[in-house]
Amino acid sequence: MVPTATLAGIFVVFLALPCDLHKIPPHDEYARVARFVANQCDWASMATISSHDPVKGQPFSNAFSISDGPVGYGTGVPYMYLTVMEISVQDLQVNPQASLSMSLAQTDFCKKQGYDPQSPLCAHIIFSGTVIEVNGTEADVAKKSLFGRHPEMIDWPADHNWFFAKMNITQVWVLDYFGGVKTVTPEAYFNAKPYYKRFPCELTKCSYKL
Repeated sequence: MVPTATLAGIFVVFLALPCDLHKIPPHDEYARVARFVANQCDWASMATISSHDPVKGQPFSNAFSISDGPVGYGTGVPYMYLTVMEISVQDLQVNPQASLSMSLAQTDFCKKQGYDPQSPLCAHIIFSGTVIEVNGTEADVAKKSLFGRHPEMIDWPADHNWFFAKMNITQVWVLDYFGGVKTVTPEAYFNAKPYYKRFPCELTKCSYKL
């Protein structure tokens, strides 16, 4: 007779296999890779055109918490929680155009694989577009997406007049392998499915984190 503990272990492994969503898609499936990176990362570097002296008119990069939804169930839309008190947001009020970059170096994936953050094998993506405020139903979606992954935001000072925003993507750039940057249209990006799922992960209590 097989011991109960052994049976339990076999059962858990059997359930975990179908929803093993931590594997990056094949490098030649650029749209899927982009969606995967966007969902795995919970912060990004946003570059704006500075509206402040002495660097007015020059690129200005800053770190922002982001979320496109729960890990494993992202929408592809990078949401942000912003305040006009923030210097980069002041830039966006003058010129809403920006770029948003994310890398799997922000997770433990590249370190485990022995990839340098600058290596194309350490997949990273860049969004081009504009940052716009979201309201109504989409603001509710943004709130759930962000507060679910950044619970500290719930207690941020109310007098800072926080608002929800998103990157309105016009172009996606993907570096995930040798041969130079690849471009992905917004349509292809949003139609891509970053994970293969066979049944809802809630039923199996799998972990999607890298």
